[in-house]
Amino acid sequence: MRSLRRAFRAVRWYVRELTDESAYDRYVAHVRQDHPQAPVPTRRAFERMRTDRQEEDPRQGFRCC
Repeated sequence: MRSLRRAFRAVRWYVRELTDESAYDRYVAHVRQDHPQAPVPTRRAFERMRTDRQEEDPRQGFRCC
């Protein structure tokens, strides 16, 4: 049973990293560590900032529509 849980956690970690789902968690950890006085944005605000940054800089990725 332990090995099954460990395997599930490993797969979950891999999928979250692959899809960049963990980007918000990394950003929150960064803000809390390096800028403790700064407010932490909501997940929605973070995703909006990320999308805006990607659309402003063509090197960040291609978006056709």
